[in-house]
Amino acid sequence: MALIEDKMYMRIKNVTGKAIADFSMIEEGDRIAVGVSGGKDSYALLHMLETLRRRAPVRYELMAINIDSGYPGFRADIIEQHLKEHGFTYHMEKTGHYDIIKEKRRPGSSYCSICARLKRGTLYALAQKFECNKLALGHHLDDFVETLLLNQFFVGSLKAMSGKMLADNGVTTVIRPFVYAEEKEIIAFSRTNNFPVVCCRCPVCGTADLQRKKMKMLLTELEKDNPFVKKSLLNALANVKPRHLLDQKLNG
Repeated sequence: MALIEDKMYMRIKNVTGKAIADFSMIEEGDRIAVGVSGGKDSYALLHMLETLRRRAPVRYELMAINIDSGYPGFRADIIEQHLKEHGFTYHMEKTGHYDIIKEKRRPGSSYCSICARLKRGTLYALAQKFECNKLALGHHLDDFVETLLLNQFFVGSLKAMSGKMLADNGVTTVIRPFVYAEEKEIIAFSRTNNFPVVCCRCPVCGTADLQRKKMKMLLTELEKDNPFVKKSLLNALANVKPRHLLDQKLNG
């Protein structure tokens, strides 16, 4: 089944292509692991990278990787069926992350943060196992600016995400081709194409972390006065003025 090529398709295709070009995310001969959780963002990313691959001036390969964290009721079979139907090369990895989370998570702390760390480590390991030099993740524009605000308000640091960066393992390059795509656009694109979204089935599935939810609410309120506030914050990440900050390591 081909993607429906409507206005939203063209919008996401264009901003994804721009991000790939701006950050030199994809190069000749790349073998890219794409983290596919079963959510709207990762489905959309996988399909868009495949669409671009067919017309790209450079050759690259894609491999979808799904991590089953072991939450009871998780429908990995739905994800696998979708990947199989569309002819993707893929790997389904069953883990015991849920048992680790139950043991290690502090009462009242976030499921999402510890779960994400475990998944990321497994993704890095699998990318190396399957000889993928890059790992593509479905973080979008909203994720970037929300993370920027979360770090400023609750951590006390000026950082967000990078469009392209070498992972801590020193081997895998992480790319985020949806950096210019807004979440509302991806939602519309995913609904139009009837992607079979699957809940991870963790105890807080379908809800945002409280702090992240507050950032979403703040941005929604700010957008009433400035519809471009999220894009302005994203632009700020690419327009850093070290002389006007307090980090003595930068100005010493």
